[in-house]
Amino acid sequence: MFKKRNNIKEIEEGKYLEPKFDKNGLIPVVVSDFRNGDILMHGHMNSLALKKTIETKEAYYWSRSRKKIWHKGQISGFVQKVKEMKIDDDQDSVWISVDIGNGASCHVGYRSCFYRSIPLGKIKNTKKIKINFKEKKKVFNPSKVYKNQPNPTKL
Repeated sequence: MFKKRNNIKEIEEGKYLEPKFDKNGLIPVVVSDFRNGDILMHGHMNSLALKKTIETKEAYYWSRSRKKIWHKGQISGFVQKVKEMKIDDDQDSVWISVDIGNGASCHVGYRSCFYRSIPLGKIKNTKKIKINFKEKKKVFNPSKVYKNQPNPTKL
């Protein structure tokens, strides 16, 4: 679908999009809030999700748990409107800056999927590292918004 990768110089400093998808056909995507730069989530796109995101200016992902294309906000209403899309130097990772309005990006109900902090320093027991909540208030109630949808989190 996208230009074939065949020249490192062109990949790193050329003018054409030549994304590198992994063995599963996915490319990782970091998503930040365009207003303040907060990281909202991390996801994956396949070539179709990347194409649809570029064309519609709304974020589409490949759901690894559901095994299908997922239009972010289709159920919750918190659509991610893409303000800017960047690709890294070797074109194997995407960064999008989005507007979520007053909404959220986390299926758990928080504004960001990165709502907890890992303490740094000496580790006494790797099985008992306590993480700290940085966001304490949910933006929405997931059980009301997603009703009978299966939880995408897997053990």
